[in-house]
Amino acid sequence: MSKRSILVVDDDPDSRAMVRTILESDGFAVEEASGGKEALERMETYSPALVLLDIMMPEMNGYDVLVHMKQKAETQNIPVIMVTAKGDPEDLITGYKDYGVEYYITKPFTTRQLLAGVKLVLG
Repeated sequence: MSKRSILVVDDDPDSRAMVRTILESDGFAVEEASGGKEALERMETYSPALVLLDIMMPEMNGYDVLVHMKQKAETQNIPVIMVTAKGDPEDLITGYKDYGVEYYITKPFTTRQLLAGVKLVLG
């Protein structure tokens, strides 16, 4: 696991492409998953330093992915940043308190906001 490897999980290909471009331009190695199930399958063989996780996705939402991650020894300590259009304070409290999310970035966000959040979480 590289300290610079990030798994981006979002059902919107444009969002994934934008996040990939920002992160790669700052020297991060980026893997992508288009949904929760794919993300969990990826993490069976790939251990990212950080997961950027969308909340609202078909099939399996970001919170469901988090629950699965926390149940497995291999993934339970991987930090997660929720990247979401849900910026309501109640949503944020739920993520922090109920799911142990490390950080939230609400859409739309700037390059600076994204990189600041990633670097804050990765130290």
